[in-house]
Amino acid sequence: PALRAFARTLSRDAYDADDLVQETLMKGIANINRFQPGTNMKSWLFTIMRNTFYTRIKMANREGPGLLDCASSRPAIAASQEWSLRSQEMARAIEALPDDQRQVIVLIGVLGTSYDDAASICGCAIGTIKSRLSRARHQLLGTFGEKGSGDAVTTSATSAAALQFDEARV
Repeated sequence: PALRAFARTLSRDAYDADDLVQETLMKGIANINRFQPGTNMKSWLFTIMRNTFYTRIKMANREGPGLLDCASSRPAIAASQEWSLRSQEMARAIEALPDDQRQVIVLIGVLGTSYDDAASICGCAIGTIKSRLSRARHQLLGTFGEKGSGDAVTTSATSAAALQFDEARV
């Protein structure tokens, strides 16, 4: 579930996310001899996923748009409950964040990844992770017109986004 949630964060499409998870696991199995025992396998797989995603982006930019790029593949589903609406609003707000901030808020706020692991996955320092997380929280607060510390976003972002990602899995 954590790999799929991170894949959805990267790709923003359920079908592409499933393909990305599958490709990540295939690469992980094929390169298991490169895994260093004693390190975090989840972080290793997240790093493979992130690198695979960016390689795909580079290739897609060289190829140009395809048929699916020109049409929306998301069905419109009316929400029947208020919490579902709030969850969708939060998911849209998270999707609107810059890529680096969105990745960090999902890794730490939604998936519960440690700062160390998030830094390893994103290929940057822990201080960079903390500043990206802070900026993401403050931007989410601004989106919802709330004032206060960015820490308040963690609970609402975690619960709302986790619900949204869980609903997407069904």
